[in-house]
Amino acid sequence: MTDQIKSEYKSESLMAKRFRKFRSIKRGYYSFIIILTAYILSFFSPFLMNYKALVVSYNGKLYFPVVKYYSAETFGRDDFGEANYRELKQDFKAADNGNWLLMPFYPYGPYESLTDLSSEPPNKPSPQHWLGTDDRGRDVFVRLAYGFNISLSFALIYVSISFIIGISIGAALGYYGGKLDIYTQRFIEIWSTIPFLYTVIIISSILKPNFGLLIFVLCLFGWIGMTYFMRGEFYREKAKDYVHAAIAMGATDAKVIFKHILPNSLVPVITFGPFAIVGAITALVSLDFLGFGLPPPTASWGELVGQGKSNIFTWWLVLFPLLAMALTLLMVVFVGEAIRQAFDPKEFSRLR
Repeated sequence: MTDQIKSEYKSESLMAKRFRKFRSIKRGYYSFIIILTAYILSFFSPFLMNYKALVVSYNGKLYFPVVKYYSAETFGRDDFGEANYRELKQDFKAADNGNWLLMPFYPYGPYESLTDLSSEPPNKPSPQHWLGTDDRGRDVFVRLAYGFNISLSFALIYVSISFIIGISIGAALGYYGGKLDIYTQRFIEIWSTIPFLYTVIIISSILKPNFGLLIFVLCLFGWIGMTYFMRGEFYREKAKDYVHAAIAMGATDAKVIFKHILPNSLVPVITFGPFAIVGAITALVSLDFLGFGLPPPTASWGELVGQGKSNIFTWWLVLFPLLAMALTLLMVVFVGEAIRQAFDPKEFSRLR
């Protein structure tokens, strides 16, 4: 009987309760599964969407063009430069001499300007090009898929770095206070008045923008908000009894900060993370749209949105980039709302 009661009232950790609550919020949970799956698959885009063959069997020898460059002469063609594997596949099929090749599921690349189009680009969606082509003859579907990986990777790296900096500075200010807090706050107030867009324009005119440089520039300003937030959390937590008890027992500052205060201050940070990712993706798209973002021919959502603006009557260049961005941001917001509800301290409080 006692064992039955114990099994019925088995204790559950707070994190397990939060995860169970997160799973019960269906739109947030399924949005997380969809985004995570799409993001993982996006790293395999070169094997799923590419103009290069995965494997070529020619005269009894295997070649792997997806990972190594081969000229057209390698496969007995008189063309200059890299082999056209779509044409090579047709030639192998017509010759029927035992040679074969395996193309990716969607045999077009993100930087490939197609020369076999029936009309001048941009071209409407078709069975060959599901979302049409842009004004340079590049497949829109492929560029959206590659742009998804770039946008989400950019957001995750930027948010991680800015959060680490903001949490570190905010924790130091909130815990030690005094002159360190006063002088650093004055510096932050001055630093936050620097116009972000002008800074990007100046840096872009001096240096060629790239993935790492844009993350660096955004991180110069992105840590400020998290610093204010963590400073307030540490000021509140360090006044509680459990912190005074730890100090009275001889705990070092590092132990008090990292073992006691920081774990109790991270719940709001976790709930704020998805919304920061939304802001980072929007910032990158905006910079690309204005021409201060990633250099061409990078597969960028902002560049595609800019093409839609320049070609307003080519509906596929307007609809599909905006739809891809809207759906991604909407699902990230759903995930953020679900995390916020799951980590709500009132949800599992003793009073409830």
